[in-house]
Amino acid sequence: MTTAHAAESRPITPDLTLPKLLLETARRYGDGKIAMREKEFGIWRPITWRRYGDEVRHLAMGFTALGLGAGDKVALIGHNRPELLWAEMAALAVGGVVVWLYQDALLEEVQYVVDHSDARFLIGEGQQEVDKGLAVKTRCAKLERIVWDDPKGMRGYDDPALLSLGEVRRLGQELDAKDPGAFERMVARGQGDDVALLFYTSGTTAKPKGALLTHTNMLKMGQNLMAVDSCGERDDFVSFLPFSWIGEQMMSVSCGLQAGFTLNFPEDPETVQHDIREIGPQVLFSPPRIYEQMVRTAQVKVLDAPALKRRVFDWARKVGDEMAERAFAKKPVPGGLWLKYRLADLLVFRKLRDHLGLARIRHAYSGGAALGPDHLRFFHGIGVNLKQIYGQTEIAGISVVHRDGDVKFDTSGLPIPETEIRISPEGEILSRSPCVFKGYYKMPEETARTLDDGWLHSGDIGFIDGDGHLVVFDRRKDVMTLADGSRFSPQFIETRLKFSPYIKDAWVIGDRRDAVNAVVCIDAGVVGKWAEERHIPYTSYPELSQKAEVRALVAQAVGHVNKALPAAARIRRFVNLHKEFDADDEELTRTRKLRRAFLEERYRDIVEGLYSGSGEIELDMTITYEDGRVSRSKTTLRVVDAPGA
Repeated sequence: MTTAHAAESRPITPDLTLPKLLLETARRYGDGKIAMREKEFGIWRPITWRRYGDEVRHLAMGFTALGLGAGDKVALIGHNRPELLWAEMAALAVGGVVVWLYQDALLEEVQYVVDHSDARFLIGEGQQEVDKGLAVKTRCAKLERIVWDDPKGMRGYDDPALLSLGEVRRLGQELDAKDPGAFERMVARGQGDDVALLFYTSGTTAKPKGALLTHTNMLKMGQNLMAVDSCGERDDFVSFLPFSWIGEQMMSVSCGLQAGFTLNFPEDPETVQHDIREIGPQVLFSPPRIYEQMVRTAQVKVLDAPALKRRVFDWARKVGDEMAERAFAKKPVPGGLWLKYRLADLLVFRKLRDHLGLARIRHAYSGGAALGPDHLRFFHGIGVNLKQIYGQTEIAGISVVHRDGDVKFDTSGLPIPETEIRISPEGEILSRSPCVFKGYYKMPEETARTLDDGWLHSGDIGFIDGDGHLVVFDRRKDVMTLADGSRFSPQFIETRLKFSPYIKDAWVIGDRRDAVNAVVCIDAGVVGKWAEERHIPYTSYPELSQKAEVRALVAQAVGHVNKALPAAARIRRFVNLHKEFDADDEELTRTRKLRRAFLEERYRDIVEGLYSGSGEIELDMTITYEDGRVSRSKTTLRVVDAPGA
């Protein structure tokens, strides 16, 4: 990395807040630098730092005119776009507390978060979000205003609680004209220890908990991450993950304001991969599913390629894997291998990186869940500096990260500056840093269980290896005790299974049972194309998943994973589920983590069938739709004995 990219270090003083930093940055750059771009109708629309600051000023004054004040909660919901980020910063400027919701949250989820957080305002992108707000308004005692931005479909809506973001802006401009210094005085009152975000956890086992994060928590997080991997004003970052995920806040807000890099907002969720390729960011941060999808995309293109190209790719992959293994082990690279890698890069990897939008990448991070070693090896093999991070919402996103030249595929790296990691006698990972949250909103007992003399209890099991790297085993509640008495992580097996392009999700079971079994969700697009090329007829996902040829295809992938597992951890039997796991069905969190306890209950018949020795499992399930309709679904799943068990 060249020094031209380095961010100018700004001391995080006790009085510094995110809005104060925005004011400083907007004044420094003015119209001379692009703060963000939004793609509309295929064209990237630039927005300067001056415009960013002015929009926040006017919205903040508008919120003030509407009676919003210090400590008030403002909920936001919608896709990543400049207007919602302006609204977030404006709410912070008046001293408010921001509460983000996932854009695809169901009514029950929206109601819980808005009501539990005591939100006074709900700001949504457009008609869909307004409908959700109106539906829950009568059940949320503190909710007064529902603000919308996109006018499409809003004609005819006349509820007195509704207000457009444009009207808020107009009110703010009027108030700002009457008292030009009011905004600066309001921002100056903020302190670093003020709560900035009320962030709800994913809720894998229970109702989500609201974590209280301060301005200092967020600013220190950005500062300490960039002390490891510097970012600067010339860099680009693509903001495509929900703002309700702490990792996106960490990069777009904490690092973005301090580094001054340009945020880029894709046109649509479906165009993200294409838009990333157009921007070619230097920094990328996402959960494993994005990287898993990139690998799957590459694998599918290879499967569709002529035989010669497939052979060249396979050769290049072997060379890349050997280079990655030597880098992980810190072994010297022989001259012959280096020459072969240069050729592989010229013929394959350079084009592949460009296709994935990683042609200019300097730092790529994976966080939020474990990334499989096969995926990490793949990216390092093709020349992408992908690193694992470890953290949680309660520590503002990150406590541990790999360093350049010190990546180990089975670890998460070393603690970032000002962060201490220790392992409790029970094997739990504990963290302490200036980024540890204040506690859970309205949950004092949960706070007392999680915070102990400044140490954050993660709920994760792990250890520190001989190089000082943190090895994260799994969630304490998810670790399996195998038939031989050993302990094993189901997540490790699941990530290995998902390296197959044909497997989208997997759920591994076997705690205190006589064997490990699995429930597999095939990737409908990849497997469907595979079936069509072989003239295998099917009409639906359930039918495709139970085809004998598809079961054999998945069995081959399971057998490959079994070869690398200890005998007691090998998958003995599996079924292809008749559907994909879905967050709307409560099988996944909004961050696509398995809700294991719910799956055990929902698919009790499958679990019993896998362990009973039967060859078929009859499912009779009730399906409840969003509009309240209920229907019955009957399905027969065929059990497969896994190779290599």
